Amino acid sequence: MGKRLLDPDWFNRFLLPGLAFKAVVIGGGYATGRELAEFFLPHGPWGGLAAMALAMALWSAISAVTFALAFALKAFDYRSFFKHLLGPGWIAFEAAYLLTVIVMLAVFGASASAIGVAIFAWPPIAGSLLLGAAIMLFAAFGAAAIERLFKYVSLLLYGVYALFVVFSLTSFGDLIVANFHVAPPPTGGWPIGGVTYAGYNIIGAVIVLPVLRHLTRPRDAVVAGALAGPLAMLPAAMFFTCMVAFYPGIARETLPSDFLLRHLDRPAFHLLFQVMIFAALLESGAGSVHAINERVSAAMKAGYGRELPTLARAGLSGLILVLCIFIADRIGLVGLIANGYRLLAYAFLLIYVAPVLVIGLARLRGLATRPGRMRGDHAGAGPLPPAL
Repeated sequence: MGKRLLDPDWFNRFLLPGLAFKAVVIGGGYATGRELAEFFLPHGPWGGLAAMALAMALWSAISAVTFALAFALKAFDYRSFFKHLLGPGWIAFEAAYLLTVIVMLAVFGASASAIGVAIFAWPPIAGSLLLGAAIMLFAAFGAAAIERLFKYVSLLLYGVYALFVVFSLTSFGDLIVANFHVAPPPTGGWPIGGVTYAGYNIIGAVIVLPVLRHLTRPRDAVVAGALAGPLAMLPAAMFFTCMVAFYPGIARETLPSDFLLRHLDRPAFHLLFQVMIFAALLESGAGSVHAINERVSAAMKAGYGRELPTLARAGLSGLILVLCIFIADRIGLVGLIANGYRLLAYAFLLIYVAPVLVIGLARLRGLATRPGRMRGDHAGAGPLPPAL
């Protein structure tokens, strides 16, 4: 199994889509703990874990259907995918997606700003500008650069979260155990927390469509989608478990990660963790902007026979990032997560999740009954079926 994990073809087919999905999901609020405090801690330790398990299952199921349909249609950018899924209604997704990217990147900018202030005493705008410049650099160089970023940041991220759990257990593990012991079983609205959190984050399954170009057969798509949920939720569950030590007070912290790191009192690890968060913001932001670049590039290729050049990718990325940094500076991290994300979750449940589980599954069943349609090879696949 170890050799298979290191095999580039096996890695790109089965793990890369899930790691890319994780990259989009982890973002500013997840990496700092702010999203976990907003959506899971209000339901208590056990209710929070139950909501996480529900969100993870939803991510896996919806990602599997999305990846399988995208592979069957050879639709590896979100515009092509939704033109086949929604027909003329694809424009509704485009509008919601662009709004989502603005909110997401604003959250990332606010998180980078908070990290810069907390760790280096920088002016608030400095962290946002540094993150924006790094995102623009990676987005400019296209798919290969983005995929390498997903791989190497994932290694850093899982390693740092594992150390975080070890250090937390040795420093305040007794508080974690005590709070889980006295906490009541899941009650109340934890399913709403799980569905809401899954709803706005599931957009990651569409953002990462460009990395599905490595898939070779329908089974690859289903396996990659099923793995996306656990790969994305594992670090969150580890982080949430550590946060339980200081439940419920930690829910009021703007940066729960920084709160816990101060209690660990390990300066070198504190710095490493903040570097990891910045790297997570970078991969999330780069993946989101790359999806827009790929959508524009696909439209240019269809209309003019050429793809979006590197300089134009950088320019488009820069325009998006300037707008998002301005919003982050005006609203702040807590306000963006508490207000913007919930509305987006409901929008995507309506225009993405419901259609892909109803129309998408029907399309897959129809394609499966047509000769040659669900074959793994690209040759001889013929033209795409018409949009609904």
